[in-house]
Amino acid sequence: MSPGALDGIVVADFSRVLAGPYATMLLGDLGAEIIKIERPGTGDDTRAWGPPFDHEGNATYFNSVNRNKTSVVLDLGNDDDRARARDLVRRADVVVENFRAGTMERLGLGYDDLREVKPDLIYCSITGFGNQGGAALSGYDLLVQAVGGLMSMTGPEPGAPTKVGVALVDVLTGLHASTGILAALHHRTATGEGQRVDTNLLSVLLSSLVNQASGYLGADKIPTILGNRHPSIAPYEVFPTADRPIALAVGNDKQFTQLCAALGVPELATDERFETNTARVAHRAQLFDVVSARFAAHGADHWFHTLSARGVPAGPINDIAEAFDFAKHLGLDTVVDVPGSSTPQVANPISLSRTPVQYRSAPPRLGSGQEIRA
Repeated sequence: MSPGALDGIVVADFSRVLAGPYATMLLGDLGAEIIKIERPGTGDDTRAWGPPFDHEGNATYFNSVNRNKTSVVLDLGNDDDRARARDLVRRADVVVENFRAGTMERLGLGYDDLREVKPDLIYCSITGFGNQGGAALSGYDLLVQAVGGLMSMTGPEPGAPTKVGVALVDVLTGLHASTGILAALHHRTATGEGQRVDTNLLSVLLSSLVNQASGYLGADKIPTILGNRHPSIAPYEVFPTADRPIALAVGNDKQFTQLCAALGVPELATDERFETNTARVAHRAQLFDVVSARFAAHGADHWFHTLSARGVPAGPINDIAEAFDFAKHLGLDTVVDVPGSSTPQVANPISLSRTPVQYRSAPPRLGSGQEIRA
């Protein structure tokens, strides 16, 4: 196997559950060696998070973020095991941890402790709410979605706040963490200096609210639940058809003109109620009624092909199986077989022409890398 982009980089991964393990799996896919430190007996919490389980009885949740790693079991409450953890850090370039704020410091494994062991160490700490006033709060994704404002604008209707269907804040935090680590590695290459990288779920969520957060900060606009509608664009929502719903994402006047032509009502494009996006947003309910009446004549697949041919963004509401089939139809390689795994996994979405992503090993069995030495 050819070297990966991060070939030679060693990561001591003290993280568990999702945000940290997702970040370290991305680094592992890019060629880094990931040594996953787990507690005795049970290991990472997600080893028990099921159903579903794969054909060998492993939790598919754990499998989703732990390929390309080896597992070392250490009791961090034990002096000898903490000494071994420090030995592992000596050969590592990066440490990643997502314990509650202050935990690693109490164990003598905080950044200030470990940079004495490894002066050029890059130490990434992921918390739920930072290490100051929110240090005592548990950083679970549902909690962050609730207090971070995401649920206040997500749901079928006002009064029915709803979480996103995946632990999205954890995933976004993992992405931010890996970006910070890569930036710190680049700085170390240039200067020889290590550094601490900090991120937290709440800050990541607020940053990821993008236009909604900007609308509040710049215009005092507090978003509310709009169901599948968009606060600033129309038509940009889900419509019924003759069989199943379809998502319509019209982002400009040209696309709207093409939509009207496809629906057989070209005159709508010059109707003063719908002529501009601002007007369409103001008359959203009337526009919904007109478009829905036209969509009722055919099913979602018909409209998908008809509108796509005209450059109008639209698509049926697929389940996960249909989504993977759709990606395959488009020629995307979204599923991979990983050596040592009896079940396929989702492919890393990054494509590098010179240092391609690697799939070296299946999610590890607990303690399978116990022989690793500093």
